[in-house]
Amino acid sequence: MRTLKTLAASALLAVAGASATAQADDPSKLFVSLTSADEHTQFMTMVLANQTMRQGQDIRVLLCGPAAVMATEDFDGPSMEPSGRNAQELMMNLINNGATVETCAIFLPNTDYTEADLLDGITPANPEEVGAYMANPSVRFFSN
Repeated sequence: MRTLKTLAASALLAVAGASATAQADDPSKLFVSLTSADEHTQFMTMVLANQTMRQGQDIRVLLCGPAAVMATEDFDGPSMEPSGRNAQELMMNLINNGATVETCAIFLPNTDYTEADLLDGITPANPEEVGAYMANPSVRFFSN
């Protein structure tokens, strides 16, 4: 009887441990890499990031190439229906709700933009930090 109780307790602990491990490995973060100059792609990427945030995910956005202009006052993307907003406005909603938004580390040194040109809440990315973030098993990726 004692052996049966020990086996049952061991099995219960194993199941509980497996459950805790599965929960720890469940992605709870979304890393969005946006490089596209296409207005529809930029807008839809921001729509999906906002929807994902509403589902309880932590959002981190990396803007590179032509998409990095979204991080500046020079962005002139069109308003899209049905929201009547543009991609930059949706991106600012992410920031206002706790998302991290960064430009690629090579954006500023290879353009005429400076850090002063970036909108409030947006910074240049630190490649080492971004790499460590991407290596985290709780992070999912979305790239456009």
